[in-house]
Formats: sequence, structure tokens, C-alpha cells
Amino acid sequence: MTAPPGTPPPLAGGRDGADALRPLLGTVLEALRTGARQRGGPLPAGGPEAVTARVRAALGDVLPDRGTGDHEALRTLVHTLAAGAADPADPLCAAHLHCPPLAVAAAADLAAAALNPSLDSWDQAPAASAVEALLTRALAAEFHPAAARPDALVTTGGTEANQLALLLARERHGPALTVLHGANAHHSVPRAAWLLGLPPARSIPTPTGTLHPADLADALATTTGPVLVTATAGTTDAGLVDPLPEIARLCDRHGRAELHVDAAYGGLLALSPRHRHRVAGLDRARSVTVDLHKLGWQPVAAGLLTVPDTALLAPLAHQADYLNATDDTDAGLPDLLGRSLRTTRRPDALKIAVTLRSLGRDGLVRLIDHTCALAHALARRLDAHPGFEVHAPPTISTVLFRPAHADDEQLAALRRTLLHQGRAVLGRARADGRLWLKATLLNPRTTPGDLDTLVALLEGSTHR
Repeated sequence: MTAPPGTPPPLAGGRDGADALRPLLGTVLEALRTGARQRGGPLPAGGPEAVTARVRAALGDVLPDRGTGDHEALRTLVHTLAAGAADPADPLCAAHLHCPPLAVAAAADLAAAALNPSLDSWDQAPAASAVEALLTRALAAEFHPAAARPDALVTTGGTEANQLALLLARERHGPALTVLHGANAHHSVPRAAWLLGLPPARSIPTPTGTLHPADLADALATTTGPVLVTATAGTTDAGLVDPLPEIARLCDRHGRAELHVDAAYGGLLALSPRHRHRVAGLDRARSVTVDLHKLGWQPVAAGLLTVPDTALLAPLAHQADYLNATDDTDAGLPDLLGRSLRTTRRPDALKIAVTLRSLGRDGLVRLIDHTCALAHALARRLDAHPGFEVHAPPTISTVLFRPAHADDEQLAALRRTLLHQGRAVLGRARADGRLWLKATLLNPRTTPGDLDTLVALLEGSTHR
């Protein structure tokens, strides 16, 4: 039924919100379906110019004088977005640490969007703030099992979590804090030091891909004052893990060094009995970055910064009378401003909590183990093929490989050709002085047959 002229559009929340959403969801789902069919693969064909032209044609006047109505707008633009997407749910879309979200997590995210809680004051998010508090404490305990009061902050991802880790360390030790990191560290670490006004972060060469304890010991010996050592559990280029126990021992021995671990990629291996040995030592860190929009299959964003003691988060405390008036806090209303540097925040904890309840520990671990096994299967398949060279067995779910007789320029061109044709999305990484193709397998529904399809596609492309 069409609303009378001048009637405000329906809202997503309230008693009638579900009824207003139901017909719109049918339109959205059909547009997602037709868009994916039109795309026909992991990426739209034609490259940036062709995609931009199709989007421009569909979008038309961004702010028309008269609207087209809910269903037409959704049908047109959702279809266009889906047809022009790089779809991580396609097994041949395997370039980045960009996971396909679970359907149950996306459905939970819809509920969060409809209710629109904002986690900057309790009176905007009563239940959502309670879900977040319970979830963060429970997950922090997984990474700090011996701690009495573990806690975590929900972040937009590893970049924000790493910045918070450096900020908290600066507040503990002052602006003369030296940040040491391996050259394999995520770019957000030295950038965070710059943003926070710290001395330039010192990069330690990692010629083997991981931070070598002897090189760190040398760097610590020549550093005066407080130090924050940032190690990595799951590098973005190859998924490598620094030797965390040895690094933690060096920090303890130094006396003025603390350890932060960027485990955005590899942190959830700690849940798997089969793989947790790879991230042994996480519990020795003063803070840990974890992303559930990688090996946790959540829609972006779903990051965490965990700490062994909630008191370590005290420097983030902030007061704004309209959000956390002292008398309200004294009366028992939770104070949320110290839970983030952001003010308005989505309830990203909801989709995580729904996923954990749906899958349970065993279900999530099965997904992690299966995904890692797929990477090993691909590495074996390529290693046995005379036309390819594999850099090393995968540590998590990233495989670096290259056509056996291609030089770096040919390899880069091959990758761009596959992107332009919309046939496969592979990443690139430099290791041992050479360029490698990178397959980051994060799709738990990928099958051995899909891996064969990828190899056959690469065979055909390299023989042209």
C-alpha cells in the first residue's frame, strides 16, 4: 500500500519496523541474486573504467529532484553494487584478508542496523552495551587465560587496535616511548607512532619474514628508556608468526620493554587445539590485536584489542556531561566513553555474539581448521606441479607461489590480466627479493575442486 503524499517514510525500528523491512528485504535479496548472476565470477570484468561507467549509468543523478521510490532505488543500486563487487564468497576471490561473512552474522548485522544502538551512552544502547561487556570479557579471557580481570575493546580492525595499544603504552610510559617492530609489521604500527607524536618507530629487518630474537636483542641493547615491542602473529604478506615466546622472554629480561602482539590475522588460532601452538606466547603480551573479520567470518568491522587487566584501559576514561554525567555513573549507569576513542559506535559485538552462539566453540574451530587445511592442500597441489614454484608451506591460510618461468614483470601483468577479465582475484607479495602471487584462503566453503579450478585457470593463463 502506498503511503499518502507527505507521509514520512517508514522506519526500520519500532513496533512496525519489521513489517516495513520485510518487503524491502525481498527486493534487496533479489537484487543481490541478479547482481551476482550478472557478474558471473569473483570480480566484474573490464577493469576500473568499465566498472565506473556502469555505476555512473545506474546511479544517474545522485540527488534527483524527485525520488524513484524505495524498491526501485534498492533494486537498481544493490544490483549494481553486487554486479560490481569483488565477492569474497567466490572461491577464486582470494587476494586479501577479506573474508566472506557468514549469513547468520550478516543477519545479525541487519538487526543492529534496524535498531541503531549507539554505544556512547547506556541510555542509547542498554542491551547492546551489556552484550558488548560480556562478550569482550569472555573473548579476552581466551587470550589471557591466567589473568584475573581480562578485558577487550571493540575496534574497527587491526589499525585502530594497534593505535590504541600504542596510545595506552604512551600513557603508561610517557612520550619518550620507543616502538620497536619488525619490518614485517603491519603499516599501522609505525603510522600510529607518528600519529601519537612518539619518536619514529624503529624497524628491525626481517629477511626471513619473521622477527629474529637475536636482532631484537641487539636493538633492545641499544635502546634507552621505555620500549614497546610489537610482534606479529600472521603477517599480511605470508601469514607468518614471529617467535612470540622468545620475544616475550627478551622483553621480560630487558626490564623496561613491554610486548604488544598484532594477531589480527592469526589470533583466533588460539581457539584451535590443532593450531594454537603456532601462537603460543600470546598470553605473555600486554595487549593483543585480534580481527574477527578475518578468521572469524564477520562482516566488517569486527576488531578487538585485548588486555590482561581492565585497569590497563583506564587512560581512555573521558567525561562528557551529556553522555556520562558523574551522578548518573555514581547511580549505576554504565560509563561507555572509556571503551573507545570513537563516540558514536555501532553494536558490532552483536554479530560476533550471535555467531559464537550459533556455531559454538567446536563449530568455529572446524571452520578455522578446514580453512588452514585448504591452504596446505593448495600449496601441495602447486608444489607438485612443474609449472609453479611455492615459496614455503603456509603457516595459516596464505600461499605464496609463482609461475616457474615468469619474471616479476610478467607475474604482475598476469595478476592484472586476471583482475581485468574478472576471472580471479589474487594478491601480490615480495619475499626473498622476488614478487609472488598470493592466495589468501578464507572461504570455508571452498572445495578441493575449486582449488583445481584455480590451478587450471592459472595453467591456461601462463601458457598464453
